[in-house]
Amino acid sequence: MSTTWTVTLTKDGRTKISYPAAQVSDDGDRISVRAPWAAEGVRDFGFVRFEPGDVFVEHFWRTRWYAVKEVRTGEGVLKGWYCDVTRPAVVREGGILVDDLDLDLWVSADGKTVLRLDEDEFAESGLATSDPEAAARAVRALDALEEQARSAGGLTALLG
Repeated sequence: MSTTWTVTLTKDGRTKISYPAAQVSDDGDRISVRAPWAAEGVRDFGFVRFEPGDVFVEHFWRTRWYAVKEVRTGEGVLKGWYCDVTRPAVVREGGILVDDLDLDLWVSADGKTVLRLDEDEFAESGLATSDPEAAARAVRALDALEEQARSAGGLTALLG
């Protein structure tokens, strides 16, 4: 029996996006869900395009400061992994709540391209002043994701 969740991504206390997702697994710490591209239209980042028909398998942890999203075309071709640095996910009452901390990482399907994203937005967010501990955890999370992405097993080893 499939469990449906509502994933809500917030930033600065406001909802950025909310969408339904089907549960893939839940080991008590990591909950994984599958969802179609939830935004409207195409989002072209230059290094990847997210578009209608794309499917995301999203991995959220209750104890880690990031989420990893495996991105595939509707035909199942892996585009890569989009990683959000977040506060640990809060899972309750049919919902997964994730607070975005601006920092992101993109890893191409072949693992050769690893891009740190939005570090300027993170710096401008003021988190380092308003919540220095959270800011430090966010930077460590991004560093850990990048290190894992560049390791021999890549992000696949993390998600294994």
